[in-house]
Amino acid sequence: MSLPEATAQPAPKSGTFESALRRYLQHLAIERGLAKNTLDSYRRDLTRYQETLETRGITDPALITENDVSGYLQQLARGDDEHQALGPRSVARHTVAIRQLHKYWELEEICAPNPAREVQPPTVGQSLPKAISISAVTQILDSIALDTPAGLRDRAILEFLYSTGARISEVVGLDVDDLHFADDAVVRLFGKGSKERVVPVGGYAQRAVSDYLVRARPGLATKGKGTPALFLNQRGGRLSRQSVWLILAKAAQRAGIEGEVSPHTLRHSFATHLLEGGADVRVVQELLGHASVTTTQIYTKVTVDSLREAYLFAHPRVN
Repeated sequence: MSLPEATAQPAPKSGTFESALRRYLQHLAIERGLAKNTLDSYRRDLTRYQETLETRGITDPALITENDVSGYLQQLARGDDEHQALGPRSVARHTVAIRQLHKYWELEEICAPNPAREVQPPTVGQSLPKAISISAVTQILDSIALDTPAGLRDRAILEFLYSTGARISEVVGLDVDDLHFADDAVVRLFGKGSKERVVPVGGYAQRAVSDYLVRARPGLATKGKGTPALFLNQRGGRLSRQSVWLILAKAAQRAGIEGEVSPHTLRHSFATHLLEGGADVRVVQELLGHASVTTTQIYTKVTVDSLREAYLFAHPRVN
């Protein structure tokens, strides 16, 4: 009996995440003979790993670092706007799957040395949202030059993210018709479960998006086949989540902001800065599109910590 053709292919030394993962799953199915349910579990967990890292701009397994692996596991434990937090057993299962994947890739010289060898499942607890200061947000936005169509688009996207607190998936899914600047400066956003909400858009974002619509989008649109998408790539198609992630990462690097800054960071900063400015937590809940106020209340811990720090620093009779 001849082996399936997939086993006769030489191991790629580098290449796309997708092709390297597909080879590993073929190895599990053919050479290790895993049961269908077990194989499906590996495929589901590792596909999520692939998609998350690709969103961060990592498309070649050889570029994955230990920080990428540990950061991903921490994200699983704390949850995000796209997924609920996983329990310790589920995080441990993902950890095992990722370790085995990288062990195989190391043997096949796809990803060496193994970045997952020393990674341990994260300690599970309530993680506070990461936010950056108002001045850091301003530095990032000001780092974008406005003398090209791409620069006008990039500034509009980041201004919009920070102004609305929208999820990255909501922003890249926007069409031009979802904007209502002429009436009352709002935008329709479609969140989880296709739930619709209306969010105000601030003046800075309005002006940035309007400039993009007049001075940049028409030229980008001529390169495509016609799409209602608000934000377009250089080929005239809808901009991807991965592209927005890279736009923000490069802007943060130019601004000299240390640490990872993602679209989700701007969402966290939006909520934190509103609460610090005196907004009611239930108003912030509606703006973020959280189903429960409990999810939003974690941000109040951030602002209480900020108040305590300012008090300890400034009050004359603390000590």
